[in-house]
Amino acid sequence: MAFSYDYLALAAAACWAVASLLSANAARHLGAVAFSRWRMFCVSLMLWLVALVTGGWATLTPDSVAIMAISGLIGIFIGDTALFAAMNRLGPRRAGVLFATHALFSALLAYLIFGEIIAGWTLVGCFLLVGGVMTAIFMGKRNNETHAWEQDNGSPWPGIGLGLLSALCQSVATLMVKPTMEGTVDPVSASAIRMTVAFLAHLTLLWCGLSLARPLRTITWPVFGMVALNALLAMGVGMTLILLALRYGEVGMVAMLSSVSPVLVLPLLWLVMKRRPANGAWLGALATVIGTVLIVARH
Repeated sequence: MAFSYDYLALAAAACWAVASLLSANAARHLGAVAFSRWRMFCVSLMLWLVALVTGGWATLTPDSVAIMAISGLIGIFIGDTALFAAMNRLGPRRAGVLFATHALFSALLAYLIFGEIIAGWTLVGCFLLVGGVMTAIFMGKRNNETHAWEQDNGSPWPGIGLGLLSALCQSVATLMVKPTMEGTVDPVSASAIRMTVAFLAHLTLLWCGLSLARPLRTITWPVFGMVALNALLAMGVGMTLILLALRYGEVGMVAMLSSVSPVLVLPLLWLVMKRRPANGAWLGALATVIGTVLIVARH
């Protein structure tokens, strides 16, 4: 099991890449908060069903429930909502590069809290990976690109702030669950706790009559289908894989490898939009691949 968590983190990144394409139109239709609320509702039902069928809920303890609940509030309720608000402002491509900084936040915090040290070729790989992700996204748009996924709305500064907030929340929430996941807690049940608490927090905002919690438009069955599929891939499968990876791996390495999702989005955009990404995107993607290989080869 020495290096399998590397592939769990990469698999989570692939789930997030696919899910991000499904989320763009739905998030714009419902608004960031309403989209997140519906997504939390769907994934909570899915995860609890699995936990009940497998009996994984029995591995939960009062301490683990408390940790997962706080992690869910920080990483999902605050962080996830901030990410989709940033996406609505900047588009998923630009929001993605800001969210990718969670790898840097995680590596720094893991060093300060757990004493995790990245050195040698692994450190080179981390620089190449993060630099490659950011290069691929910054240079991944053609000048004449007009697709909805590439559009921004209004001043970029609120979106930039929201994107960085989402990255920091993701890092803090990940570090919080690391000690708990090293035990025998079932990752699906742990995810269920995190998602349910986030959903209840979203529901409270709606019940309090907060205007930003109301949907921009009425949800339709096609939109609900996109939300449910996004919930399954990103939160159901992706976040559970991350929790499982944290059981065996270092926080910094898991964060680094899971941050490649924006690069994985590029070929998916090419497939859907029928347009090859800009040349700069290929340069960033190449650096990301080399960096990933160096990180995985450290064992």
